[in-house]
Amino acid sequence: MAERKIGFIGLGIMGQPMVANLQDAGHTLVVHDLDRDRLHHAVLAGAAEATSPREVAESSEVVITMLPDSPDVEAVALGSDGLIEGATRGQLYIDMSTIAPQVAVRVADEMCERGVRCLDAPVSGGDVGAIEGKLSIMVGGDEATFTDALPILRVMGETITLCGPIGSGQIVKACNQIQVALNLVGMAEALTLGAKAGVDPEVVIEVLSGGYARTRVMDVRGPRVIRGDFEPGFKAKLHYKDINIVMQSGRDYGVPLPASAIARELFGAMLAAGRGELDHSAILTVLEDLARVEARTD
Repeated sequence: MAERKIGFIGLGIMGQPMVANLQDAGHTLVVHDLDRDRLHHAVLAGAAEATSPREVAESSEVVITMLPDSPDVEAVALGSDGLIEGATRGQLYIDMSTIAPQVAVRVADEMCERGVRCLDAPVSGGDVGAIEGKLSIMVGGDEATFTDALPILRVMGETITLCGPIGSGQIVKACNQIQVALNLVGMAEALTLGAKAGVDPEVVIEVLSGGYARTRVMDVRGPRVIRGDFEPGFKAKLHYKDINIVMQSGRDYGVPLPASAIARELFGAMLAAGRGELDHSAILTVLEDLARVEARTD
C-alpha cells in the first residue's frame, strides 16, 4: 500500500487508536485536536501537529475527521479557519464521525464545490474495534472515491461497505445504533431480572451466550458489565446523541420507531442521573435503579 499524507482531526477514544494504526501502516500523519494532552500523545508517537483544520487541509492529501457531533463537523469543515479554507482540488475528505445524514450531505456539497472528493464513513465497533483495526465502516459516496479510500479504510476496519451516495453511511449507522441500543437494553433487562430473582449474573451471561440470544454486545461488554466496569468504550452521552439522530431520521422518512423511542428515554434517564460519561452499557444501572437491584462490583 502506497504511503499517503493523512490529516486526522479528533483524537478521542476512537481517534487515537485509529491514528496509531494508520501510523503503523506507514502513513504520515498530521493531527489536530483541541485537547493538548491528546495532541501531545500523538506527536510523541510521530505525528506532526497542525494548529487548525485549515492547516491540516493545507498539509494533507487525505483528511479524516472523527468528531462528536454534527455541529463539530460543520465547524471543522466549513467554519472559520476550517478545512474548506485550506482544501485543494482532488483532495479526499473522509468524515468518520456519526452525524445527522442531512448534515453529511450539506458538508459534502460545499466541499465538493471546491473540488474535494467526499465520503461519509461512520464506524461501529467501539474502542476495542478501533484498537484492533476491526471496525465496521459504513460508507456513503461514489464508487471511484470509495475505491481510492479503501486501502486507508482497511487499515482501520474489517467490514467496509459502500452503502450508497453521500449520506447513506449515516443512515446505515443510524440503523446500527438502533440495533446496538436495543441489544444493550435487552441485556440490561435480562441481567436485572435474573439478579432480582437471585440468579448469578455470570450464569445469565453464560447461558444466553450459548444460544440464540448471543450478540456482539454481550460478548464484548457482558463480562465487564457484571463486574460493574463501565469504563467508556463508547460514552452513553454519544449514544443518546445517536438515538436522537435515529428519531429525527424516522421523522424525516415517516418511519415509526417505538422501541428506539423507549431506548432514547432510558438513555435520557441515564444522562439525567449524571452518568453520561460512562460506557453505554451502563444503561444497566437505570434498570437496576428502577428494580432496586444493588449493582454488582468487584
